[in-house]
Amino acid sequence: MTLKVRLQQPKMKLSWPGLSWSSWLVRGVIAAVLLVGIVGLSVFTFYYNKYARIVDDRLKQPLFANTAKIYAAPREIRPGQKITAQLIATELRAAGYTVDGLSHPSQMGTFTEASSSITVHPGPESYHAPDAATIHTRQGRVDSITDERGQSLSSYELEPLLITGLSDDANRTKRRLLTYDAIPPNLVQAVLAIEDRKFFEHGGVNYFSMISWGWHDVIGDRKHRGGASTLTMQLAKLLFLADTGTIKYKVTQILITFHLEHRFTKKQIFEAYANQINLGQRGSFSIDGFGEAAEAYFGKDVQQLDLAECAMLAGIIQRPNYFNPFRHPERTIERRNVVIDSMVETGAIDKDQAERAKDEPLHLTPGSVDASEAPYFVDLVRDQLVQKLGDRDFNREGLHIYTSLDPELQRIATDAVNSIIPQIDAQVDKQHARQKKLGESYVYPQVALVALNPHTGQVLALVGGRDYGKSQVDHAVAHRPTGSIFKPFVYASAFQTAVEGTMLPGQNALFSPVTMLNDQQATYGEGTQYEYTPRNYQGEFYGEMTARLALMRSDNNATIGLASMVGFDRVASLARDAGIKSAMGTPSMAIGSYDATPLDMAGAYTVFSNGGVHIDPWMLASVRTPTGDVITDYTPTTRQVLDPRVAFLTTYMMEAVLQGNGPAGCKVGGLDYCGTGAGVRNMGFTAPAAGKTGTSHDAWFAGFTSSLLCVVWVGNDDYTDIKVEGAHAAAPIWAAFMKQAIQLSQYSDTNEFTPPDGVQIVTLDKVSNLLSDDACPESYEAAFLMGTAPTDTCDHPADHRNILQKIFGLGKPGN
Repeated sequence: MTLKVRLQQPKMKLSWPGLSWSSWLVRGVIAAVLLVGIVGLSVFTFYYNKYARIVDDRLKQPLFANTAKIYAAPREIRPGQKITAQLIATELRAAGYTVDGLSHPSQMGTFTEASSSITVHPGPESYHAPDAATIHTRQGRVDSITDERGQSLSSYELEPLLITGLSDDANRTKRRLLTYDAIPPNLVQAVLAIEDRKFFEHGGVNYFSMISWGWHDVIGDRKHRGGASTLTMQLAKLLFLADTGTIKYKVTQILITFHLEHRFTKKQIFEAYANQINLGQRGSFSIDGFGEAAEAYFGKDVQQLDLAECAMLAGIIQRPNYFNPFRHPERTIERRNVVIDSMVETGAIDKDQAERAKDEPLHLTPGSVDASEAPYFVDLVRDQLVQKLGDRDFNREGLHIYTSLDPELQRIATDAVNSIIPQIDAQVDKQHARQKKLGESYVYPQVALVALNPHTGQVLALVGGRDYGKSQVDHAVAHRPTGSIFKPFVYASAFQTAVEGTMLPGQNALFSPVTMLNDQQATYGEGTQYEYTPRNYQGEFYGEMTARLALMRSDNNATIGLASMVGFDRVASLARDAGIKSAMGTPSMAIGSYDATPLDMAGAYTVFSNGGVHIDPWMLASVRTPTGDVITDYTPTTRQVLDPRVAFLTTYMMEAVLQGNGPAGCKVGGLDYCGTGAGVRNMGFTAPAAGKTGTSHDAWFAGFTSSLLCVVWVGNDDYTDIKVEGAHAAAPIWAAFMKQAIQLSQYSDTNEFTPPDGVQIVTLDKVSNLLSDDACPESYEAAFLMGTAPTDTCDHPADHRNILQKIFGLGKPGN
């Protein structure tokens, strides 16, 4: 029997002992997930630690550096001044004072208010010594001021008000730092209602919003994906990131958010957010933080904001430029009302409060950054700080810088410029009518205004241009030819020779207002490379005229002729002593061919307004630490430049420059007796004042009262001829400013200028320039150095005829 064996190849089953294919697959997936998790965790750990180091490095320094603060001059309160105790209390609050009796009083100071009095207690950080005073008011005026012992005081200075903080030069930002406790509850609730309702509940990330954001990002629907950012995430972006809108950016933002939530309390996070968030632009500065925004938009300290104002600030967070309340008030109100409704939804306010708040207008602070923050002035203060204290970090030290500025006068100065510039532009448009019609461009002029206290040199207001946001070039310190506002220095030099008892060449008497000058064509340096043939503004010549009339009419040839008699070098020396450093002894100097700045010219004119004493204009008063310790105080530099009699005699002639029409009009004896500055009287400025117009390529006006000095310049940046006289460009700005300035109590004492000993004032006939009597039809007053006035009277006979004789031509006048 044969056996057949069939060999079959066994089927092999590949498997792990005890495991099925399905079990293997599950475990493989788990392993992959674990691997991905490990890798993901490693990546997360890497980036978490990376951003931890970034956050650590950033937080080694304070989130916000200190800001040096610029303060105005202290306001002086005097008996008789028009102000109430309530207004004084408002100003003290704005200066950082608190009501007396609080558990945590302000270190700046406290006050106690009654119905008709207010007691002021300066604190340890005050600008002033800790001497209390009580200001008593009655019927809207200061009745009396007493010290702690009940002794009467002639005046009392309030705490200087904050003007602004020094900006961050790199980013041109301004910020007023707040603590969480200083933020009004309404503002906190408004921000939470519109930006992050669960801020105090979540751990930094709102995951539901994040999922929605991620889904819309995946499907490419970025229009409807929303922001999904909590306040902490927004702060992470503000401090560390630039928004690219990608998932990588969002993941990075979340990682930083975790670190911020770990490092800070919720209140600290909100405080940082409140100080960092951008809330728009004002001029060339970025408005960062609610503290700066409250001042920029409402002119208030943040703690003084009402519900509607808090809601507006919260509303513009989303799109500060789109919701700019100055440019788009309607859309800003609409957005504000959305915030108010959101606050009702969160229970922060009730419906009645909401309706009242929605009925409120915006209550924006009037004016521009130029008016409220005096940016050109602040830039000059910064420059002076660097000159005097070196290149130190004023912001980091948090210095308190006290200045000369009067905020009320600064607003008036800015308003005056803004009100007249359109009129000047219209004159420029008229000159360039053809270019305008063809659509060709041409230059509009720039402007500068400097106002001083003429007796102290204190720079009270300063405008350096027509719009700081468009140009930060400060024309108040730009060197420009001075034109005819230089001429008073020629006449002052001539009066100085009279005081010295020296007669001018070709004269048979000491110089006086009635010294005859020759207004005719003349050539100086003939036949040399310096040959110079001046002419008058309109090319006309009038022959002989008095010195007084030559200055009134601003005649060039008569003035240069006088400077020639005095000596060009002598005139230049006086000008340099008065602060016009570029003046050289040449014929053209006499009519203002050399350069000076408007600030220089304001200082130069103090020699006339201050009895011959020149005072260097000053802006810095004191620099102190945040706790009030004095680093340095500054005192102005003064020097006697002119004899007081010379200063008055020149001033009296400049008063005539502002003289308008008399009973017979301007024309008397064939000459125009209206001064070139008479237009300021036609504009409604009637106070006693002296001044001088100036026209070269630029337009000038310099003038002063007994309490205020102001210089205005108007000209083109490219040095082309403005082709508008000083009387029609600079003088209207001066008049607009001075009209409002003298309404303020501190500048309302516009007294007549007081002659010093050795000066006499006499009345003269306009035709003969002899002593006037009843027979003279037209007369004027002039000031003379004692012993130099005319002694003869005019020879116009009085007409004693009756009416019938005059009608029929009977008899002779005088019979």
